[in-house]
Amino acid sequence: MAITNTESRTSIDAIIENIYRINTPVGKFHGGFSFNQYLLVDEQPLLFHTGPRKMLPLVCEAIATIMPVEKLRYIGFSHFENDECGSINDFLRLAPEALPLCGAVNARVNADYFDRSAKALADGESLSLGKHKVRWIDAPHLPHGWECGYLFEETTATLFCGDLFSQGGSDHPPLTTEDILGPSEELRSKLDYYSHTKNVREIMTRLAATEPKILACMHGSAWQGDGARLLTALGEALDS
Repeated sequence: MAITNTESRTSIDAIIENIYRINTPVGKFHGGFSFNQYLLVDEQPLLFHTGPRKMLPLVCEAIATIMPVEKLRYIGFSHFENDECGSINDFLRLAPEALPLCGAVNARVNADYFDRSAKALADGESLSLGKHKVRWIDAPHLPHGWECGYLFEETTATLFCGDLFSQGGSDHPPLTTEDILGPSEELRSKLDYYSHTKNVREIMTRLAATEPKILACMHGSAWQGDGARLLTALGEALDS
């Protein structure tokens, strides 16, 4: 791993060309935990998830090893929660041309929180970043609030899948081909953090239809392989 802060053990590593995982391990929460953000470098760079506010210096320090923080154009996130967007207004101050990037529901119900109006994407709407194109997919209540959704990067077939496949522990490689469904289900058995939406199979079918090759998870390793198969398996586990 490319360590950017020796005290916190924050690191930044490419999971595929021009997409980087920023990772910070934390505490002893259920045997350790970690927070990830993803930096997509392009003509209009995107940071997906900000981390909690107190992690801002660590995340900025990692970004600065790849590009100037002030050049960020979009700050994306899956749902409205501290580790997803806690420091978004700090990033908006540091990057004067950046906009929040989220789903239409989020942009409407949380509009007052953002210091700059969000770029809202409708379900299925795409946005070009230059060589890359991201598409928003609504996923209400999977696993959290009404406003939840995910970004799919079409060029690399990378799904920024937020809290899906969250893995406990704090020592994970940036990218793995090993099983992450088992560890994520083990964590879910200890922490029932899913909403148990009645639409889980329908939403998972839509996510699987993107046929992702990389799942960029919020907690733990990113994963490479047959993403459609793994998403379908998660849907079956959640609906069982």
